[in-house]
Amino acid sequence: MPTSDNSHFNTIVIGVGSMGSAACFHLSQRNQKVLGLEQFTSPHEKGAHGAHTRIIRKAYFEHPDYVPLLEKAYANWHLIEQLSGEQLYVPTGLLYAGPPGNDLLQRIREAAQLYQIPLEEWDGAQLKQRFPQFTLPANAEVMFEPEAGFLYPDKAIEAMIALSIRAGATIRQQCPVLSWEADELGVKVFTEHETFTADKLIITAGPWAGSMIAGAQQHLQITQQTLAWYTPPADVPQNAQQFPCWLIAEERVPGAYYGFPALPNHGPNGWKIAHHHAGKPTHPDDTNRTINENELATLGKFMQQYLGVADDALITTKTCLYSNSPDEHFVIDLLPGNHQRVSVAWGFSGHGFKFTSVVGEILADLSMYGKTPLPAQFLQADRLSMI
Repeated sequence: MPTSDNSHFNTIVIGVGSMGSAACFHLSQRNQKVLGLEQFTSPHEKGAHGAHTRIIRKAYFEHPDYVPLLEKAYANWHLIEQLSGEQLYVPTGLLYAGPPGNDLLQRIREAAQLYQIPLEEWDGAQLKQRFPQFTLPANAEVMFEPEAGFLYPDKAIEAMIALSIRAGATIRQQCPVLSWEADELGVKVFTEHETFTADKLIITAGPWAGSMIAGAQQHLQITQQTLAWYTPPADVPQNAQQFPCWLIAEERVPGAYYGFPALPNHGPNGWKIAHHHAGKPTHPDDTNRTINENELATLGKFMQQYLGVADDALITTKTCLYSNSPDEHFVIDLLPGNHQRVSVAWGFSGHGFKFTSVVGEILADLSMYGKTPLPAQFLQADRLSMI
């Protein structure tokens, strides 16, 4: 394969969004010659990382095996903040609530107990004293995770791209990949105008993973998710210094509702809400971004009932995409049948952004060494019978 300085790299990364920008960052910090190829201009709002904020938490109801990765993610976010000079993590704490005996709340407790994560149990009086904005059912179970908060995804991606370029990486924006191939000698990546070669390839294509990774399409469902922002009631504490992120489960409703404080200088200046569950199936290249009125009405009713917003308080709405694996867990692995030259990360199912800083490290390990010391084996692809 060609080995000219301009066209040959140690690693090519397809997709420089959340996970791809992190992979470029970690590889470039290790003095690897890296090329990142992004079909849009990153960050953008066409995929999964848009809409200004993402929750980060440790008491992980999805599965306790994620907690050690979260500990490393927190450390890596701190490092990226130090190197970039940007605040990417805001520690607001996270309020959890739900009906008595709720399974999601019980799994949060189990993860906290297993890993000694600070988690406070509150009664109604404690809730009213700390966060009087919330009106919950009298019998609701309430917990508070003080070390949780939110991340700025767009600022984080911009920071990781800038740090990658500073360390010598090449990032090509608006450069869609047409195809790629791998053999015992290396990999080739074909774009409309150029062909690039490398020793290794990382694919972090988000909702477009099905078109880039053989075998992924049958294990990947893309869904459209509704996000909404509402004006808080007047004279109510509402910003990140006075108001937490929150996650509230309801009886006989799948998933949970979650939200964020108002951020006057970052995105719409209002309380943000979304419903964490698989929405309407779609295709990333053909998503109808018209907001479903029934979903929006449900979000509005929730905000009125639990946070006292007015009927006309809606500010704006957005759409983002979930990339759902069958078991809602990530896939991070070497891609079988490609001479251990291709690593993939996909299926982040609406709960992946908080892990971005550590997923990039795992991908750098896989690309350079074919394995990682980080405890990510439970996320390997063979559980989905892709081989």
